Amino acid sequence: MHMTPLRATLAAASFALFAGLGLAVAGQAIGAPGAAQVMIKNFDFQPMAVSVPVGGSVTWKNLDGEPHTVTSTDGSFRSGALDEDDAYTFKFSKPGVYQYICTIHPKMRATVTVK
Repeated sequence: MHMTPLRATLAAASFALFAGLGLAVAGQAIGAPGAAQVMIKNFDFQPMAVSVPVGGSVTWKNLDGEPHTVTSTDGSFRSGALDEDDAYTFKFSKPGVYQYICTIHPKMRATVTVK
């Protein structure tokens, strides 16, 4: 079958559109709903405040060359010392506002809100 230039252009555009939609759907499937990520970088939690639904989780990843911890001030969760590129994930089962710090560097503070 021989395609005219117009048909070839339309076919390419349709393919690009549907391929783009497929990638978007695949990207949604890969990321867990209700999950948030916090990077530990330059002796700071980034972002300093995240929100997740009940049953959602937060993953912290240390990008610093120094160890850090993720420790709630109410004792709900506590990571061990996270070396560079280590990660810690906690799943939140109750609504509330959870403040946390790095116990090694207590000036590092942030919040998770669970709704």
